[in-house]
Amino acid sequence: MYRGTTLPKRNVRNHNDASPRKRGKRFGFKMTGDTKVYPELNNGTTKTFKIFIGYDPREDLAYEVCKHSILKRSSVPVEVIPIKQSDLRKSGLYWRERGQFESTEFSFSRFLTPHLANYENWAMFVDCDFLYLADIRELIDLVDDKYAVMCVHHDYTPKETTKMDGVVQTVYPRKNWSSMVLYNCGHPKNKVLTPEVVNSQTGAFLHRFQWLEDHEIGEVPFVWNFLVGHNRVVQSDPNTHAKAIHYTLGGPWFDAWKDCEFAELWLNEMEEYVKESKKLENKEA
Repeated sequence: MYRGTTLPKRNVRNHNDASPRKRGKRFGFKMTGDTKVYPELNNGTTKTFKIFIGYDPREDLAYEVCKHSILKRSSVPVEVIPIKQSDLRKSGLYWRERGQFESTEFSFSRFLTPHLANYENWAMFVDCDFLYLADIRELIDLVDDKYAVMCVHHDYTPKETTKMDGVVQTVYPRKNWSSMVLYNCGHPKNKVLTPEVVNSQTGAFLHRFQWLEDHEIGEVPFVWNFLVGHNRVVQSDPNTHAKAIHYTLGGPWFDAWKDCEFAELWLNEMEEYVKESKKLENKEA
C-alpha cells in the first residue's frame, strides 16, 4: 500500500472533460458532473439525485476520492457535481472576497446548492473531506418534505487551534452542521439563498441556517457525518458505526494528518481510485 507523504502522480482524464450540464439557467451557468446511470427504477422512471461536493484545488485528490466512494456504493442514480469557485466567478454567481477565517474555497459557495439545483427536488452538499462507507440511498431514504434542510446536529467544539494544513480553526454555534446538508431545494424558505444573499450575508447567517426556523431543520443520525477525533464507534452498537467519515481536522492527503484515525480506509479508497483511473486512461489511449 502507498504510504508516502507525497501522493502518487496522477495522469487521468479530468472530470472537466465530460459533457457540460447546465446549472442556474437564469445566469447561463454550466457545471460539469459525473453521473452513474442505472436501469429503470420506481415503476419505470429514473430520478437522478444531485450531490454537490465542495472543491478546493489543494484538496483535489480528496474530492476525487470522496466522489469515488459515493459512486462506487450508490444503488440509485446520482450526479456528482463539484462546486468550484473559479467556475462560479467566471459565470457571475460568486464574487465575494475571501475572508481570513475561510478554510476552504467553498466556505460560502456551498450555500448556492439550491440555486445550482434550480430550486427543484432534493439535493445534497458535502465537503470534499468525506469518505462514504455506505450506499447513499440509505441517506436519501431519510428525507422528509416537511423540512427545508436536514443534517447532523453536532454538538462540537474543537480543541485544536489549527486544522488541515495549518489554517485557523474557528469555533461557532452549529459547528459542522453545514458540512453535509440535504437541501429541500423546492422549499419556499430556500429561495432566500440567491447568489446575492450568498455573496453578501454573514457567516453566522449562513452556517447557522438563520434563514430558517429551528423546526425547519431536520436531523439525520451522526453516522452520516462521523467526525474523526470526536465521534466514537461502539463495536456492540451498530447505530455508532460510521456510514460517512468526515476528516474535519485534516485527512491523510495532508502530511500532518497522514496517520490520523481511519487513515487506512481513506488510503485504500484512494488506491482503488488511482488504479481505476489508470485503467480508464489506458482504455482511452
